[in-house]
Amino acid sequence: MDLSNWLALVTICTVGAMSPGPSLAVVMRNTMRGGQSHGVLTALGHGAGVGLYALMTALGLALIIANHPLLFDVIRYGGAAFLAWLGIKALLAKPSPEGDTTAAHHIAGRQGAFEGFMVAFLNPQLAIFFVALFSQFVHADTDWQQSSIMMLTAGGIDAAWYVLVALVLSRGPVLAWLKAKSIWLDRLSGIVLLALALKVVW
Repeated sequence: MDLSNWLALVTICTVGAMSPGPSLAVVMRNTMRGGQSHGVLTALGHGAGVGLYALMTALGLALIIANHPLLFDVIRYGGAAFLAWLGIKALLAKPSPEGDTTAAHHIAGRQGAFEGFMVAFLNPQLAIFFVALFSQFVHADTDWQQSSIMMLTAGGIDAAWYVLVALVLSRGPVLAWLKAKSIWLDRLSGIVLLALALKVVW
């Protein structure tokens, strides 16, 4: 892949990563609930999920998903169910006790990365996005080296963007305000996630 093609890929992946959606809602909520480490791990998990989809596309697997409606629907409904589960959990969440850092670090250790990865992996629209995007870069003789470049570019840009979001949101005054309003922001993020789940289904 030459430099001009790679820069075009970087530009499109950056725009795609910055588009608001369920990923942004989950990163914001996890940063608010668990602090910086939770938000960063959510971002890294999401980047891993995006990178996996990019690799699948480069190897032709995402094209199979896009061309088999049943498999596509299984992933789509699975993604909607996961978003709905996150939304319900947010609606039922209770305010975090002050100074409860042990619980926050425990959450950040596993749950953030898992939720970030699953939000990306259970989003079949990524398959369509990457099929459309990579159609101009993937050829019959595309090798593992080029596929790896695509995977690292897409996943790395996505992870970097959401890590930046988590770092900005977790800074002193911003995080303090988020925690003070956590119960209402939880309710709002729960409604947004449930609405996104319905949007995925319909």
